Amino acid sequence: MYDEHNREEHCVELIASENYPSEAVRAALATPFCMKYTEGYPSKEAIEEFQKDFPDYIHTGNTGRYYGRTKFFDLLELYCRYMWQKVFNTDYHVNCQPHSGSSANMEVYASVLEPGDTILSMSLQNGAHLTHGSPVNFSGKLYNMVFYGVDSDGFIDYEDIFNKILEYKPKMVVVGASAYSRIIDYSLIREIIDKAGEQIGFTPYMFVDMAHVAGLIAGGVHPSPFGYADFVSSTTQKSLRGNRGGLIFCKPEYAKKVDSAVFPYAQGGSLMNEIAGKAVTAEEALRPEFKTYAQMVVVNAKAMAEEFVKMGYDVVTGGTDNHMFLLDFSKTHPNLTGKMVQDELDKHGITLNKNSVPNEQRSPMQTSGVRIGTPAQTTLGYGPDDFIKVAHKIDEIIKNMK
Repeated sequence: MYDEHNREEHCVELIASENYPSEAVRAALATPFCMKYTEGYPSKEAIEEFQKDFPDYIHTGNTGRYYGRTKFFDLLELYCRYMWQKVFNTDYHVNCQPHSGSSANMEVYASVLEPGDTILSMSLQNGAHLTHGSPVNFSGKLYNMVFYGVDSDGFIDYEDIFNKILEYKPKMVVVGASAYSRIIDYSLIREIIDKAGEQIGFTPYMFVDMAHVAGLIAGGVHPSPFGYADFVSSTTQKSLRGNRGGLIFCKPEYAKKVDSAVFPYAQGGSLMNEIAGKAVTAEEALRPEFKTYAQMVVVNAKAMAEEFVKMGYDVVTGGTDNHMFLLDFSKTHPNLTGKMVQDELDKHGITLNKNSVPNEQRSPMQTSGVRIGTPAQTTLGYGPDDFIKVAHKIDEIIKNMK
């Protein structure tokens, strides 16, 4: 524990999916809420009591616990849901029980799909997450996964989405990525799904995994999927800088299906101390200073990506609109793998991760690129000049690699 604290204290953290939660969030994890089983959902009595203080809260999901004496846990869970609705200014139903983003994605699929159904998502080598169809993941094993890609410059190929819907007639279209550095046009994808749906005879569900960009959406520097997507999932630890955990949002008509997919289908007792941390994270995301933070995350990422371009590196898509970008070594440093660069930088106190790039020729354990993100160091107060200095340090280390 001491060694990990020391690492975090003295290393430069550039993993795009990691961040530093506040003391208040960490304190919430250590409360008595960590000790009790709470299988199920808040009681009708707790909902009525909660609505006395928050009359604009509308309950749309399941009710009833399998354990007694859960009143305070019920009120906490209702408050957490309510606060996340405020963060994203939405009337979507919220389920805050998922243990992780992967759990949330599995539960969204299970809520309206059957094993063997066809799902269209971004291909993994172009930036998607494992739960978007990797053959070694539950998603690739349970469902018939088909993929859309990116164009020659690394941008999402929206025409390909339309054509793939016509070709494969998927029940669901997954939107979102873990390694894509540009704005995703949710409005356009909604139009594409609706237009293609008219031709295939039904409208596929639109599911947005916003785990990476949720903090940017909350901060107003990235378009919101709410109003377009049928389902939205997120984590709370990345650009939202909370504790680790998952969230599911859905249109009210799917609330009971989502709740049943979370419990009892996929999970048992919820981790109420994590839900307490998620509630505190939501409170922090509503503060004015969080918008400033989200803005700086993007400013810093743009500055760092531009510096790498100036130094002759191949930045996928030529830059970034969000909190991350990819360096592709396949042309500029063909003898280097992402793993080699990751391991060498680790020796110098700089942490990032190897990552596949478009048209990847190497295995996921080696890769031809690395992913760089700015959320964690921005939390620690880094500005553009600091990230530019780190970029030059990385360049110096890479130049000395054999």
